[in-house]
Amino acid sequence: MKEDSENAAPAGYRRSVGTPRAQARRRELLELVTDDLAAHGLVDLSLRRAAKAAGTTHKVLLYHFDGAEDLLREAVELLRERRLASSLAAAFAPDHAQTLAGRVRAVWPVLTGTGEGQRALDQALGLAMYDPERHAALAVDAAGHFLPALREMCPPQWSDQHKDEIAELVFAALRGFLVQRRTGGSDGASGGEAGFEALLRMLEREEAAG
Repeated sequence: MKEDSENAAPAGYRRSVGTPRAQARRRELLELVTDDLAAHGLVDLSLRRAAKAAGTTHKVLLYHFDGAEDLLREAVELLRERRLASSLAAAFAPDHAQTLAGRVRAVWPVLTGTGEGQRALDQALGLAMYDPERHAALAVDAAGHFLPALREMCPPQWSDQHKDEIAELVFAALRGFLVQRRTGGSDGASGGEAGFEALLRMLEREEAAG
């Protein structure tokens, strides 16, 4: 995210953000900025661009958020919440087999699509890898969002430990396949599809074994 000269609230700047009205306004601004991220990604994002997307000024954003980095983190988190909701809806839709493999297969089009700000989320992961001291939270939050959902997709008879192990394996594999898909060439070749199918076969064997 680009640095702005006004990227933090002025010293002594008093805020009354705890009121219901202020909280509603804050959420409205965050939704608008998040929509902009979903459409255009993180490249060249600045506090002024965010303000333009929200139809306000950068000073208004600084009234509601603790600077540009705070706004970016919250917008990326909201994008993940949206993608998680879509993923769970796809996973538990009644039109496919309600097995772990079936649920993971149903989630894949959501993860690889464009409707949930995938480009921005990919870029957030890249930022976390490029500058972990500054942007580590952008990657850590992903695990916090998706691991519980993956545990929920596991067979209910599995032990908690088994669910945790498989959820972490699936999460790491899907993240790797997504990176491969994004970097596998403009023609979409080597996009991780073979590995994804192998993962599904492994999950089917794991579930069959009980």
